[in-house]
Amino acid sequence: MAIQLAPLPLPPSADASKFARFGREVVGVDPGNLTSEQFDEVRDALYKHDVLLFRDTTLSPEQQYALTKAFDPTSENYGHGNNKTEGTAKSILHPDLKTIPRVPQVQLIGNGTVYDHEGLAEAKLKHPSHKAFHKTGVSPEDEAAGFTRFYRWHIDAALYDLSPPRVTTLYALRVPRGTPQMCRYDDGSGDVLPVPLGTTAFVSGKTMFAILPPALKSVAVRARVRYAPHPYVWMAPARAKSTGLGIESDALEMALEELPSWEEAKVKVLPVLWKTAGTGELSFQVHPCGVAELLIDALPAGAAREGALYPDGAHLTDLREVRDLLYSMQRPAIAPQLVYPHDWHENDLVLFHNRGVLHSVVGAFTPDKVRAFHQCNLAASDDPLGPSPEDVATWA
Repeated sequence: MAIQLAPLPLPPSADASKFARFGREVVGVDPGNLTSEQFDEVRDALYKHDVLLFRDTTLSPEQQYALTKAFDPTSENYGHGNNKTEGTAKSILHPDLKTIPRVPQVQLIGNGTVYDHEGLAEAKLKHPSHKAFHKTGVSPEDEAAGFTRFYRWHIDAALYDLSPPRVTTLYALRVPRGTPQMCRYDDGSGDVLPVPLGTTAFVSGKTMFAILPPALKSVAVRARVRYAPHPYVWMAPARAKSTGLGIESDALEMALEELPSWEEAKVKVLPVLWKTAGTGELSFQVHPCGVAELLIDALPAGAAREGALYPDGAHLTDLREVRDLLYSMQRPAIAPQLVYPHDWHENDLVLFHNRGVLHSVVGAFTPDKVRAFHQCNLAASDDPLGPSPEDVATWA
Protein backbone atom coordinates (compact mmCIF):
# COMPACT_ATOMS: atom_id res chain seq x y z
CA MET A 1 0.00 0.00 0.00
CA ALA A 2 1.45 3.35 -1.07
CA ILE A 3 1.81 6.08 1.52
CA GLN A 4 -0.50 9.07 1.39
CA LEU A 5 0.73 12.62 1.99
CA ALA A 6 -1.22 15.65 3.16
CA PRO A 7 0.04 19.22 3.74
CA LEU A 8 0.94 20.16 7.28
CA PRO A 9 -1.50 22.57 8.92
CA LEU A 10 0.23 25.94 8.79
CA PRO A 11 -0.35 28.65 11.41
CA PRO A 12 -1.75 32.02 10.29
CA SER A 13 1.73 33.52 10.76
CA ALA A 14 3.23 31.39 7.96
CA ASP A 15 3.75 32.62 4.40
CA ALA A 16 2.12 29.70 2.60
CA SER A 17 4.01 30.47 -0.61
CA LYS A 18 7.28 29.60 1.17
CA PHE A 19 5.89 26.30 2.47
CA ALA A 20 4.60 24.85 -0.81
CA ARG A 21 7.02 21.92 -0.57
CA PHE A 22 7.86 22.02 3.12
CA GLY A 23 6.37 19.42 5.47
CA ARG A 24 3.82 16.68 4.97
CA GLU A 25 1.62 14.48 7.15
CA VAL A 26 1.88 10.78 6.31
CA VAL A 27 -1.37 8.88 6.68
CA GLY A 28 -2.47 5.28 6.34
CA VAL A 29 0.75 3.50 7.35
CA ASP A 30 2.39 2.35 10.60
CA PRO A 31 5.88 3.91 10.85
CA GLY A 32 7.02 1.11 13.15
CA ASN A 33 6.18 -1.57 10.59
CA LEU A 34 6.89 -0.16 7.15
CA THR A 35 7.41 -2.46 4.20
CA SER A 36 10.59 -1.86 2.21
CA GLU A 37 8.54 -0.19 -0.51
CA GLN A 38 6.78 2.07 2.01
CA PHE A 39 10.09 3.01 3.61
CA ASP A 40 11.51 4.00 0.22
CA GLU A 41 8.52 6.30 -0.27
CA VAL A 42 8.93 7.77 3.23
CA ARG A 43 12.65 8.37 2.63
CA ASP A 44 12.03 10.10 -0.70
CA ALA A 45 9.23 12.19 0.83
CA LEU A 46 11.45 13.27 3.71
CA TYR A 47 14.27 14.44 1.47
CA LYS A 48 11.75 16.33 -0.67
CA HIS A 49 9.65 17.85 2.14
CA ASP A 50 12.14 17.91 5.09
CA VAL A 51 9.57 17.29 7.86
CA LEU A 52 7.14 14.36 8.06
CA LEU A 53 4.41 13.95 10.68
CA PHE A 54 2.75 10.67 11.72
CA ARG A 55 -0.23 11.06 14.07
CA ASP A 56 -1.53 8.58 16.67
CA THR A 57 1.46 6.23 16.49
CA THR A 58 2.66 3.52 18.86
CA LEU A 59 6.43 3.13 18.68
CA SER A 60 8.81 1.22 20.96
CA PRO A 61 12.40 2.46 21.42
CA GLU A 62 13.56 -0.52 19.37
CA GLN A 63 11.21 0.40 16.52
CA GLN A 64 12.28 4.04 16.65
CA TYR A 65 15.94 3.07 16.48
CA ALA A 66 15.26 0.69 13.56
CA LEU A 67 13.33 3.36 11.65
CA THR A 68 16.06 5.95 12.18
CA LYS A 69 18.81 3.48 11.24
CA ALA A 70 17.03 2.56 8.01
CA PHE A 71 18.01 5.97 6.59
CA ASP A 72 21.69 5.10 7.10
CA PRO A 73 22.01 1.33 7.61
CA THR A 74 25.70 1.29 8.57
CA SER A 75 25.23 3.90 11.32
CA GLU A 76 25.33 2.57 14.89
CA ASN A 77 25.79 5.29 17.50
CA TYR A 78 23.64 8.12 18.80
CA GLY A 79 24.54 11.39 17.10
CA HIS A 80 26.66 12.55 20.04
CA GLY A 81 27.95 9.06 20.85
CA ASN A 82 26.17 6.43 22.94
CA ASN A 83 25.99 7.29 26.66
CA LYS A 84 28.24 10.34 26.21
CA THR A 85 26.03 13.40 26.68
CA GLU A 86 25.27 12.68 30.33
CA GLY A 87 28.90 11.89 31.08
CA THR A 88 30.20 15.24 29.82
CA ALA A 89 29.17 17.46 32.69
CA LYS A 90 30.66 20.60 31.17
CA SER A 91 28.64 20.24 27.95
CA ILE A 92 25.54 22.40 27.54
CA LEU A 93 23.72 19.21 26.49
CA HIS A 94 24.42 17.47 29.81
CA PRO A 95 21.13 18.23 31.63
CA ASP A 96 18.84 17.79 28.63
CA LEU A 97 19.14 14.08 27.75
CA LYS A 98 18.64 10.73 29.50
CA THR A 99 19.62 7.54 27.70
CA ILE A 100 17.20 4.61 27.41
CA PRO A 101 19.36 1.83 28.95
CA ARG A 102 18.51 -1.03 26.58
CA VAL A 103 18.54 1.17 23.45
CA PRO A 104 21.32 3.74 24.03
CA GLN A 105 20.68 5.38 20.66
CA VAL A 106 17.31 6.63 21.96
CA GLN A 107 17.18 9.54 24.41
CA LEU A 108 14.44 10.57 26.84
CA ILE A 109 13.88 14.33 26.84
CA GLY A 110 11.20 16.53 28.33
CA ASN A 111 10.28 18.15 31.64
CA GLY A 112 9.44 17.09 35.18
CA THR A 113 10.04 13.72 36.83
CA VAL A 114 9.22 10.49 35.01
CA TYR A 115 9.09 7.20 36.92
CA ASP A 116 9.55 3.57 35.80
CA HIS A 117 10.16 4.49 32.20
CA GLU A 118 11.78 1.98 29.82
CA GLY A 119 14.26 0.78 32.44
CA LEU A 120 14.76 4.15 34.12
CA ALA A 121 13.50 4.02 37.71
CA GLU A 122 13.43 7.82 37.93
CA ALA A 123 14.35 10.44 35.36
CA LYS A 124 14.42 14.13 36.28
CA LEU A 125 13.96 16.06 33.05
CA LYS A 126 14.33 19.76 32.38
CA HIS A 127 12.95 21.56 29.35
CA PRO A 128 15.75 23.81 28.07
CA SER A 129 15.14 27.46 28.94
CA HIS A 130 16.56 30.48 27.16
CA LYS A 131 17.30 31.95 30.60
CA ALA A 132 20.11 29.43 31.07
CA PHE A 133 21.68 30.17 27.69
CA HIS A 134 20.90 33.71 26.46
CA LYS A 135 22.81 36.82 27.47
CA THR A 136 19.52 38.56 28.23
CA GLY A 137 16.17 37.11 29.17
CA VAL A 138 12.45 37.69 29.23
CA SER A 139 11.50 39.29 32.55
CA PRO A 140 9.57 37.18 35.09
CA GLU A 141 6.58 39.49 34.62
CA ASP A 142 6.62 39.07 30.83
CA GLU A 143 7.15 35.32 31.14
CA ALA A 144 4.11 35.11 33.42
CA ALA A 145 2.19 37.04 30.75
CA GLY A 146 3.09 34.36 28.18
CA PHE A 147 6.18 35.72 26.45
CA THR A 148 9.09 33.43 25.61
CA ARG A 149 11.99 32.97 23.15
CA PHE A 150 13.60 30.46 20.84
CA TYR A 151 16.16 28.53 22.88
CA ARG A 152 18.85 27.61 20.34
CA TRP A 153 18.62 27.21 16.56
CA HIS A 154 20.70 24.18 15.70
CA ILE A 155 21.39 21.00 13.78
CA ASP A 156 21.47 17.72 15.72
CA ALA A 157 25.17 16.90 15.50
CA ALA A 158 28.24 16.40 17.68
CA LEU A 159 30.25 18.57 15.24
CA TYR A 160 33.43 16.89 16.46
CA ASP A 161 34.66 13.46 15.38
CA LEU A 162 31.19 12.15 14.46
CA SER A 163 29.35 12.98 11.22
CA PRO A 164 26.03 14.88 11.32
CA PRO A 165 23.00 12.56 11.38
CA ARG A 166 20.82 12.34 8.31
CA VAL A 167 17.53 12.16 10.17
CA THR A 168 16.11 12.81 13.64
CA THR A 169 12.99 11.06 14.88
CA LEU A 170 11.04 12.70 17.71
CA TYR A 171 8.19 10.80 19.37
CA ALA A 172 5.81 12.51 21.79
CA LEU A 173 4.70 10.33 24.72
CA ARG A 174 3.37 12.89 27.23
CA VAL A 175 2.40 16.38 26.13
CA PRO A 176 1.01 18.79 28.73
CA ARG A 177 -1.51 21.18 27.28
CA GLY A 178 -1.40 24.84 28.15
CA THR A 179 -1.91 28.40 27.02
CA PRO A 180 -0.12 29.35 23.79
CA GLN A 181 2.86 31.68 24.16
CA MET A 182 4.29 34.61 22.22
CA CYS A 183 7.89 34.12 21.09
CA ARG A 184 9.77 37.40 21.04
CA TYR A 185 12.93 37.99 19.01
CA ASP A 186 14.00 40.96 21.18
CA ASP A 187 16.56 42.09 18.60
CA GLY A 188 15.08 45.48 17.77
CA SER A 189 13.09 44.12 14.82
CA GLY A 190 9.79 43.96 16.69
CA ASP A 191 9.34 40.42 15.39
CA VAL A 192 7.10 38.11 17.41
CA LEU A 193 5.66 34.67 16.68
CA PRO A 194 2.61 33.09 18.32
CA VAL A 195 3.55 29.51 19.29
CA PRO A 196 1.89 26.52 20.94
CA LEU A 197 3.24 25.75 24.42
CA GLY A 198 6.45 23.73 24.11
CA THR A 199 6.60 23.86 20.32
CA THR A 200 9.54 22.67 18.25
CA ALA A 201 10.20 25.33 15.61
CA PHE A 202 11.59 24.45 12.18
CA VAL A 203 13.02 26.48 9.32
CA SER A 204 14.08 25.28 5.89
CA GLY A 205 17.75 25.32 4.93
CA LYS A 206 16.68 25.41 1.29
CA THR A 207 14.70 28.59 1.92
CA MET A 208 17.58 30.01 3.96
CA PHE A 209 19.78 29.77 0.87
CA ALA A 210 17.10 30.69 -1.67
CA ILE A 211 16.24 34.08 -0.13
CA LEU A 212 19.84 35.32 0.09
CA PRO A 213 20.89 38.17 -2.20
CA PRO A 214 23.33 37.17 -4.97
CA ALA A 215 26.47 38.42 -3.18
CA LEU A 216 25.73 36.29 -0.11
CA LYS A 217 24.71 33.29 -2.24
CA SER A 218 28.18 33.56 -3.76
CA VAL A 219 29.81 33.52 -0.33
CA ALA A 220 27.69 30.59 0.83
CA VAL A 221 28.47 28.39 -2.15
CA ARG A 222 32.21 29.02 -1.72
CA ALA A 223 32.41 28.72 2.07
CA ARG A 224 33.20 26.10 4.69
CA VAL A 225 32.94 26.39 8.47
CA ARG A 226 35.43 25.07 10.98
CA TYR A 227 33.76 24.06 14.21
CA ALA A 228 35.50 24.33 17.56
CA PRO A 229 36.76 21.11 19.15
CA HIS A 230 34.13 19.74 21.57
CA PRO A 231 31.92 22.69 20.60
CA TYR A 232 29.24 22.13 23.27
CA VAL A 233 31.89 22.33 25.98
CA TRP A 234 33.69 25.21 24.26
CA MET A 235 30.51 27.33 24.05
CA ALA A 236 29.17 26.47 27.51
CA PRO A 237 30.48 29.58 29.35
CA ALA A 238 29.29 31.91 26.57
CA ARG A 239 25.81 33.32 26.13
CA ALA A 240 23.52 33.38 23.12
CA LYS A 241 21.78 36.09 21.15
CA SER A 242 18.18 36.94 21.98
CA THR A 243 16.99 35.13 18.84
CA GLY A 244 18.79 31.91 19.82
CA LEU A 245 20.67 32.15 16.50
CA GLY A 246 24.30 32.09 17.59
CA ILE A 247 26.53 33.35 20.39
CA GLU A 248 27.27 36.89 21.55
CA SER A 249 30.93 37.78 20.97
CA ASP A 250 32.03 38.49 24.54
CA ALA A 251 35.15 36.26 24.57
CA LEU A 252 33.63 33.88 27.13
CA GLU A 253 34.27 30.63 25.26
CA MET A 254 36.42 28.04 26.98
CA ALA A 255 40.09 28.24 26.04
CA LEU A 256 41.21 25.40 23.77
CA GLU A 257 43.76 24.23 26.31
CA GLU A 258 40.99 23.85 28.90
CA LEU A 259 38.86 21.58 26.73
CA PRO A 260 38.81 17.81 27.06
CA SER A 261 41.60 16.16 25.07
CA TRP A 262 41.08 16.68 21.34
CA GLU A 263 42.71 15.89 18.03
CA GLU A 264 43.00 18.16 15.02
CA ALA A 265 42.04 15.30 12.71
CA LYS A 266 38.66 15.01 14.47
CA VAL A 267 37.76 18.69 14.17
CA LYS A 268 34.91 19.14 11.70
CA VAL A 269 35.27 21.40 8.66
CA LEU A 270 32.00 21.28 6.74
CA PRO A 271 30.52 23.15 3.79
CA VAL A 272 28.03 25.91 4.48
CA LEU A 273 25.70 24.40 1.87
CA TRP A 274 24.77 20.71 2.02
CA LYS A 275 23.53 18.81 -0.99
CA THR A 276 20.25 16.96 -0.43
CA ALA A 277 20.29 13.25 -1.20
CA GLY A 278 17.98 12.39 -4.08
CA THR A 279 17.08 15.94 -5.09
CA GLY A 280 20.50 17.61 -5.34
CA GLU A 281 19.12 20.81 -3.80
CA LEU A 282 21.34 22.98 -1.61
CA SER A 283 20.48 23.72 2.03
CA PHE A 284 22.20 26.30 4.23
CA GLN A 285 23.21 24.09 7.16
CA VAL A 286 25.34 25.80 9.80
CA HIS A 287 25.06 25.43 13.57
CA PRO A 288 26.00 29.03 14.35
CA CYS A 289 26.80 28.49 18.03
CA GLY A 290 29.67 26.09 17.39
CA VAL A 291 31.49 27.81 14.54
CA ALA A 292 35.04 29.02 15.20
CA GLU A 293 36.33 29.93 11.72
CA LEU A 294 35.07 30.51 8.18
CA LEU A 295 37.01 29.54 5.06
CA ILE A 296 35.93 31.12 1.76
CA ASP A 297 37.33 30.04 -1.59
CA ALA A 298 38.18 32.56 -4.28
CA LEU A 299 35.73 33.21 -7.07
CA PRO A 300 36.03 30.66 -9.89
CA ALA A 301 37.61 31.72 -13.14
CA GLY A 302 35.27 33.81 -15.23
CA ALA A 303 32.96 34.83 -12.39
CA ALA A 304 31.96 38.49 -12.21
CA ARG A 305 33.97 40.29 -9.53
CA GLU A 306 31.98 43.52 -9.37
CA GLY A 307 30.06 43.64 -6.10
CA ALA A 308 31.43 40.27 -4.99
CA LEU A 309 32.38 39.72 -1.37
CA TYR A 310 35.77 38.12 -0.70
CA PRO A 311 36.51 37.69 -4.43
CA ASP A 312 40.03 36.41 -3.65
CA GLY A 313 38.86 34.15 -0.86
CA ALA A 314 39.41 34.57 2.87
CA HIS A 315 40.13 32.70 6.08
CA LEU A 316 38.15 34.45 8.82
CA THR A 317 39.29 33.70 12.37
CA ASP A 318 37.93 36.70 14.26
CA LEU A 319 34.88 35.30 16.04
CA ARG A 320 32.92 38.52 15.89
CA GLU A 321 33.46 38.84 12.15
CA VAL A 322 32.61 35.17 11.57
CA ARG A 323 29.45 35.40 13.65
CA ASP A 324 28.29 38.70 12.19
CA LEU A 325 28.61 37.38 8.64
CA LEU A 326 26.79 34.12 9.40
CA TYR A 327 24.06 35.97 11.30
CA SER A 328 23.46 38.28 8.35
CA MET A 329 22.98 35.18 6.18
CA GLN A 330 20.82 33.13 8.56
CA ARG A 331 18.66 35.69 10.36
CA PRO A 332 16.32 36.41 7.40
CA ALA A 333 15.23 32.74 7.35
CA ILE A 334 13.94 32.72 10.94
CA ALA A 335 11.52 35.60 10.28
CA PRO A 336 8.11 34.73 11.76
CA GLN A 337 6.51 34.04 8.38
CA LEU A 338 9.19 31.41 7.60
CA VAL A 339 8.96 29.40 10.83
CA TYR A 340 6.87 26.24 11.23
CA PRO A 341 6.07 25.81 14.96
CA HIS A 342 4.76 22.28 15.42
CA ASP A 343 1.78 21.89 17.75
CA TRP A 344 2.59 18.63 19.56
CA HIS A 345 -0.03 16.04 20.50
CA GLU A 346 0.57 12.79 22.32
CA ASN A 347 1.68 9.97 19.98
CA ASP A 348 2.90 12.38 17.30
CA LEU A 349 6.00 11.11 15.53
CA VAL A 350 7.97 13.71 13.60
CA LEU A 351 10.81 12.79 11.27
CA PHE A 352 12.96 15.69 10.18
CA HIS A 353 15.75 15.90 7.65
CA ASN A 354 18.62 16.96 9.87
CA ARG A 355 20.64 17.89 6.80
CA GLY A 356 17.89 20.15 5.47
CA VAL A 357 16.41 22.08 8.43
CA LEU A 358 17.40 24.00 11.53
CA HIS A 359 15.19 23.68 14.58
CA SER A 360 14.78 25.12 18.05
CA VAL A 361 13.10 24.27 21.32
CA VAL A 362 10.75 27.07 22.37
CA GLY A 363 8.94 28.04 25.56
CA ALA A 364 9.02 27.22 29.22
CA PHE A 365 7.32 24.74 31.54
CA THR A 366 6.85 24.86 35.28
CA PRO A 367 8.46 21.90 37.12
CA ASP A 368 5.09 20.24 37.76
CA LYS A 369 4.34 19.96 34.03
CA VAL A 370 5.48 16.48 32.94
CA ARG A 371 6.51 16.10 29.32
CA ALA A 372 8.24 13.05 27.82
CA PHE A 373 9.58 12.49 24.32
CA HIS A 374 11.88 9.90 22.75
CA GLN A 375 14.52 11.31 20.44
CA CYS A 376 16.79 9.35 18.10
CA ASN A 377 19.41 10.39 15.62
CA LEU A 378 22.50 8.48 14.54
CA ALA A 379 25.97 9.73 13.71
CA ALA A 380 26.11 9.30 9.95
CA SER A 381 28.40 7.01 8.02
CA ASP A 382 29.75 10.01 6.09
CA ASP A 383 29.90 13.79 6.13
CA PRO A 384 27.42 15.78 4.02
CA LEU A 385 28.37 16.64 0.46
CA GLY A 386 28.86 20.27 -0.43
CA PRO A 387 28.23 22.15 -3.67
CA SER A 388 29.45 20.62 -6.91
CA PRO A 389 31.68 22.59 -9.31
CA GLU A 390 28.53 23.18 -11.35
CA ASP A 391 26.79 24.63 -8.28
CA VAL A 392 29.73 26.95 -7.65
CA ALA A 393 29.71 28.10 -11.27
CA THR A 394 25.96 28.77 -11.05
CA TRP A 395 25.87 30.68 -7.77
CA ALA A 396 29.33 32.26 -7.35
